[in-house]
Amino acid sequence: MTHLLIGIDDTDNLESRGTGYRARQLGQLIQETGLGRIISISRHQLFFDRRIPYTSHNSSACLFVVSDRKTELIALSRDFLLREAAVGSDAGLAVQYYDKVNDQVVLWGNRAKKEVLSLDEAKTLAADSGIYLEGLTGTHDGIIGSLAALGLRKGGNDGRCVWVNGKEIREIKGIYEVSGLFAISGIDGLTAIDGGEVLLSDRIDTGGWIRPAVKNHRHIVFVEKSKNTTDYEWTVASKEYIKHATD
Repeated sequence: MTHLLIGIDDTDNLESRGTGYRARQLGQLIQETGLGRIISISRHQLFFDRRIPYTSHNSSACLFVVSDRKTELIALSRDFLLREAAVGSDAGLAVQYYDKVNDQVVLWGNRAKKEVLSLDEAKTLAADSGIYLEGLTGTHDGIIGSLAALGLRKGGNDGRCVWVNGKEIREIKGIYEVSGLFAISGIDGLTAIDGGEVLLSDRIDTGGWIRPAVKNHRHIVFVEKSKNTTDYEWTVASKEYIKHATD
């Protein structure tokens, strides 16, 4: 299988839906058109600084796609963002095969979490690395975050997923046996935040906010021991814990 990464950033304004929503829309479109299968869509938190113009959270998104149709996916993604990016947004798009995202781009992603970066440097890095990178609306500032999304996802230790195994992970709700959750979700593992052992026969309450973290190139759900051991042994960790562990 050939794997490809699509990074998008700065597609919204204060009144519109966020970049994560647009990423899920784009993922659905890619699957409906038969151009690829979505392995995951991850959200990546970037640097908070008053010198950086962002709408609310300064996060970018990366689509991890099984596909060898790069040219067609670029055209589809480009048309989608030009059509759906909000008025006043500074949308950026970055696309490259997973195996061709180099260490310099991974470093760029890590820098984008703690530094103010420039458009010119993003363009130079993309050109030197053979990455398709384009600003589509406004000032084109979104190319910084879209390129960072590729690097952070390739690095395999950043962000949290809103889509895994071809579907929105947040659609999964209720109580499951751990083995059953693995079967329907596409997640790779569960990590107990207190260091406990999670058995396949254990039961888990997924709650209302399940967001697998990208850790060691795997999709991992953080869980904590339940006080209600009669109905289930585990619950998904709190939203606050997940945000802290993945931002």
